[in-house]
Amino acid sequence: MATPPASAPAALGDAIRAFRGPARQTPEQRQQLRRKLVEIASQESVAALTARVTTDRPFVERLVAFWSNHLCVSTAAKVLVAPLAGSYEREAIWPHVLGRFEDMVLASAKHPAMLVYLDNFQSIGPNSRGAQRGRGRRGLNENYARELLELHTLGVNGGYTQQDVLELAKVLTGWTVGGLQNGGPRLRGAASARLRDSASARQAESEIGFAFQDLLHEPGTRTVLGVKYSDAGVEQGEHVIRDLCRHASTATFVATKLVTHFVADVPPAGAAEKLARVFRTSGGDLRAVSAALIDIEEAWTDATRKFRTPQDWLVAVLRAVDAPGVNVMTLPVLRQLRHPLWAPQAPKGFGDTMQEWADPDSLLNRAELARTLARRMREARLDAGALLDVVDVSGQDQLRALLADTSIAAADRVALAIAGPAFQWR
Repeated sequence: MATPPASAPAALGDAIRAFRGPARQTPEQRQQLRRKLVEIASQESVAALTARVTTDRPFVERLVAFWSNHLCVSTAAKVLVAPLAGSYEREAIWPHVLGRFEDMVLASAKHPAMLVYLDNFQSIGPNSRGAQRGRGRRGLNENYARELLELHTLGVNGGYTQQDVLELAKVLTGWTVGGLQNGGPRLRGAASARLRDSASARQAESEIGFAFQDLLHEPGTRTVLGVKYSDAGVEQGEHVIRDLCRHASTATFVATKLVTHFVADVPPAGAAEKLARVFRTSGGDLRAVSAALIDIEEAWTDATRKFRTPQDWLVAVLRAVDAPGVNVMTLPVLRQLRHPLWAPQAPKGFGDTMQEWADPDSLLNRAELARTLARRMREARLDAGALLDVVDVSGQDQLRALLADTSIAAADRVALAIAGPAFQWR
């Protein structure tokens, strides 16, 4: 996925720092700076959706969408997340969808979007040097530690306790964001992992990125899930995250979620365990896991199918008509469908079962939008019959007769097809 010009690291940093600038800004200036952040988010959304519509590797794009939702951030939660969400998917998710799960989770944990979204960038160890110097007014924040355990790795029934959440939160103190303030620490990428309170931090580049501040880190050995981790600065947290990603509960939780997303709302018997076994034996190799997912026999039978989420439906429609991409007018469509890109209402992400998306209001929305989309496509002189190439219907299905009926305007036939039952399932 290409990086929009406004999201180039230096430009992105300038926009965010300007928004977080002096309190003496007028309301009009503040609103203008906010609009700039929203504009960056819109450009990123258009780029990401265009990649999904035009890709020649649709399964990989589906994996990107899945993992981006599994390790989600939300532009609806905080204005600072909005301009960072696109770079989050591009930098933390995309490079690892066929790599190692633990590398993806670590990249997620260190990305500014996640650090801001779940407040870890403001978490301060109660016994850290920073707290002792009076910088600990915000105190320890457990949000990211809790979601890391419950939603990203082990799962809600994965065997952790509240004490594990507390200990993990302390481990992750000092994991923050550099470059948010003019004159503040500004390191990006791997080099930032060794950031300490020093003059070199103040001389760093102006890009926004991960920074470890030992001044804010809770000192001492911590115990998580019965394992003791000695204090080694940023490496203490890296060690814990890698162990969580390799845990047996994580394999089961992730495998079940993958099968639920790609195969059926109720995973076929044994399918999730087969996938979990591949996850465990491969050490979380997502290329091997994805190949095993394709090999699940039940995924290819008529008895199992998935109702398309609004994003899936819209992307399928645009791919079916060979759309060259999307524009900013596509974004309100997803909002109307209650499925805006990178904007779930909670850290668990968007659901993807039929129960969550097939209510009467949602189906009526799709029908109305189908007419609107078909009218917009009228100038493209679509071959309505070509839609049969992208839907799986029997030879006797009435859709075949409908699409061949030239007495009905082509745009109306397209609208009826994409709003009809066959197009709601994958």
